[in-house]
Amino acid sequence: MSKLLEHKCVFRVRYADTDKMGIVYNGNYFTFFETGRTELMRHFNLAYTLVEENGFLLPLTEANISYKSPARYDDILEIFAKLEYDNSLQIKFEYEIKILEKLIAKGYTKHVFVTKEKMRPVKPPKFFLDLISE
Repeated sequence: MSKLLEHKCVFRVRYADTDKMGIVYNGNYFTFFETGRTELMRHFNLAYTLVEENGFLLPLTEANISYKSPARYDDILEIFAKLEYDNSLQIKFEYEIKILEKLIAKGYTKHVFVTKEKMRPVKPPKFFLDLISE
């Protein structure tokens, strides 16, 4: 049985994140998802550096996003990330991005552990399973 890991981080939209229309470029939301995912993992003592030090990588296998409302320069985004694991090879992160409690985007990414040497999918390693087990 796995426990639910959730975390919220805050990010201020930079001018470089916006397009000619003055709104956040759509592809940058995946970068915001990565920020949420990285901060969630770091919060639960599972920084990517730890994954790599243990001989694993965690590549992306699937991504999805639904845009609800635009973000603009200097907006403060609340990025909510949640980790789900169902005993399969893949792990799934779900995301919600809000401005002042208003949902502006949501989506998910799926990832799989691979070994550094062979780059082949493997079951999540023990250190990861220990972290999410009750």
